[in-house]
Amino acid sequence: MKHIKIAILAVSLLTGLIITGCGSNAVVVDEESTTSSIRAAEEVGAGDISSASLYLQLAKEELAKAQTFAENGDKEEAESMLLRASADGELAVALSRSDTDKKEAADAIERVEQLRQEHNLPNERN
Repeated sequence: MKHIKIAILAVSLLTGLIITGCGSNAVVVDEESTTSSIRAAEEVGAGDISSASLYLQLAKEELAKAQTFAENGDKEEAESMLLRASADGELAVALSRSDTDKKEAADAIERVEQLRQEHNLPNERN
């Protein structure tokens, strides 16, 4: 009889622990793609380009909001905010690359003009 009471007590205790552990409000959401897009934006220098830095900052703020929603148990809002953050991070990357491409093109044009002047070539061909 004593063994039965101990077994019932152990099962009750274990069940209570399982229920308590599963009753947590926080939900799990996948932040990996969002954090990787933010990291990529930082690596290409989005923080130094005015148009891209805005979207990088938005992505960081939206990631923080998504984490808050997840902690409060609102999975749909968290996932929605993560999608927005990921899109803004990717936009920051694209704007950074676009700005870099424009600078490289302007530098190339300047080098061509400089070479034309050095070799006394006309600016335009007929």
